[in-house]
Amino acid sequence: MSLYEGDLTPEQAWDKLKSGSAVLVDVRTEEEWAHIGIPDTRQTDNDPLFIPWVFSGGIPNPDFVIELELQGPENRETELLFLCRSGQRSAAAAAAATNLGFRAYNVLEGFEGVPGPDGQRNVNGWKNRGLPTNVGQE
Repeated sequence: MSLYEGDLTPEQAWDKLKSGSAVLVDVRTEEEWAHIGIPDTRQTDNDPLFIPWVFSGGIPNPDFVIELELQGPENRETELLFLCRSGQRSAAAAAAATNLGFRAYNVLEGFEGVPGPDGQRNVNGWKNRGLPTNVGQE
């Protein structure tokens, strides 16, 4: 049995968001949101949730479950799509959400994707696949 509903590519996640059947949950840190950017979901029916899985320095967010309970949809059938930088933290967050009764998915590759040969995160992930972001916007 899987720890969560399954893994989605960034494109699959975007399709679910556009259909209105899902809510994006960005579990990166506040610093990542501020300095790297966030997905732009204005074309969808649901605003994203921003709930850090960990804080700067890798300190676990002790209130993650409480924040998800408070901010998450009342209807537990609404799919939650968890996103982090590369798809690792989001998998753990999706498992935690599943334990709460949510239908949770992990977005593979995350927002930035994996480092390329030059060490830069420009190979894959949400922003490198050309999906909507606020990167470069004021």
